[in-house]
Amino acid sequence: MHSVCMRSYTSSVQTPVRVQPVAAPDQPQVTPALKTLYRGFEDEFLVPLWTEIGDLMPTHPRPGATPHVWRWDRLRRLAAQAGELVPVGRGGERRAIALANPSMGGRPFATPTLWAAIQYLMPGEDAPEHRHTQHAFRFVVEGQEVWTVVDGDPVPMRRGDFLPQAGWNWHAHHNATDEPMAWIDGLDIPLQYAIESQFFEFGRSEISEAERGTPDRSRSERLWAHPGLRPVAGLTSGRGSPLLAYKWKHTDRALSDQLALEGEGYQATVEPGHAAVRYTNPVTGGDVLPTIRAEMHRVARGSETAPTRDTGSSVYQVFDGSGTVSVGEHTWSVSRGDLFVVPSWQEFSARSEASASDSDSGALDLFRFSDAPVFEALGLHRHDAEDAVR
Repeated sequence: MHSVCMRSYTSSVQTPVRVQPVAAPDQPQVTPALKTLYRGFEDEFLVPLWTEIGDLMPTHPRPGATPHVWRWDRLRRLAAQAGELVPVGRGGERRAIALANPSMGGRPFATPTLWAAIQYLMPGEDAPEHRHTQHAFRFVVEGQEVWTVVDGDPVPMRRGDFLPQAGWNWHAHHNATDEPMAWIDGLDIPLQYAIESQFFEFGRSEISEAERGTPDRSRSERLWAHPGLRPVAGLTSGRGSPLLAYKWKHTDRALSDQLALEGEGYQATVEPGHAAVRYTNPVTGGDVLPTIRAEMHRVARGSETAPTRDTGSSVYQVFDGSGTVSVGEHTWSVSRGDLFVVPSWQEFSARSEASASDSDSGALDLFRFSDAPVFEALGLHRHDAEDAVR
């Protein structure tokens, strides 16, 4: 009688839940009663842990993203074609073309937490003002003389510059030159999409003449871009770094000095031939954005980094030089502008094959951004170097 009552409404229930009995040593014996129990679970939208624990609690991360490389020359060519065909304006907002990881069902996500896109602005064009809760940055691998205007502050963008922008700040872009320009955008769109936290708001369709200025340094740089110094004016950093542009000349010098000090016998590098710097908030010393970590790595010619793996995912762009990178079971030759993904807990290493013919520094320079601040804040970050990987 009990089983009849339990199934009396089955035909009216539409449920996506499917619980299948499995004949296995760690599973209960498959009997008609067990099958009836499982149908009852389905009708009530319930899933027993003992049938799912292998997927829900694996022995190590099983990333949803796949290692993949995108070639800069192809991205640049397609972006230029889009520049001729696709207008920039209210509604479309940006001529941004996102990297879609092959394993993420066609969604415009590089990894489950990170968005990466090439953005392209034609001569004289403006990208209209808007704001969003997603934290963002721009990184310039080629070109110059586009300005991003953040809360009324025009910030110049040039090759090698890193420009973070915390969420919910008004921003627009304008190209004051007669040449198109391309750069990469990084955002935490997939993360905020997954946790259903995102907001977006349109701003003005046109920025003011004052904001269309072309200063060599933004107001944020004049106030904050003095190494080791911060203003004593009671200013706070808000949700991210108040410094809106980290200039390549400073990054380049820091990396060069690390390798030079290593050559003089001092311990200054991550490992032999591998210099690295992290972009930081001048107020807190922490990451520039709450959900994104950004770094620049320089691998001297002939040097190879030790294999490492981390929880969380990363996107890399080759800023300069050439070399070979290995991600999990994949190995690629890469050169300036190429982008590639390192999914969670996938082994990564890079070997520099750069020279003066393809690199200003003679080394392989890699820009990296990751979701490490999120994992660290949740106590979930884990890093294994060569000894743990092998």
